[in-house]
Amino acid sequence: MEQAGAGLEKIMVSSLRRVPPADAPLLAWPLVCGSAVAERTQAVVFADAVLRVEVPDAGWKREMQNLAPRYLATLNRYAGQKVERIEFVIRREK
Repeated sequence: MEQAGAGLEKIMVSSLRRVPPADAPLLAWPLVCGSAVAERTQAVVFADAVLRVEVPDAGWKREMQNLAPRYLATLNRYAGQKVERIEFVIRREK
C-alpha cells in the first residue's frame, strides 16, 4: 500500500508542475488539507509566496492557523512553488 501512495504522490507532483506556477498552490490545497477541510475552505489567491485561504469563521481560522506549518510543508513538497505563508481569512457572506 505504501508503494501505491508514493506512486500517486509522484503523479500528483508531476501534474501540478505542468500547470501555471501561480495555480499550483491553489490546485494543491484540497489535496494537502484533505476532503473534509476542503469542503469548508477555499484557496483563493497565490501571490508574493502567500497562499490566501478563505475559512467559514473565526474558530476555523484559529484551528487552521494551528495546522498551517503542516500544510505549508506539504504544499511546498507538492506545488513546486515556494509558499512562504498561508493567510487564512474569514469568508464574507454573499
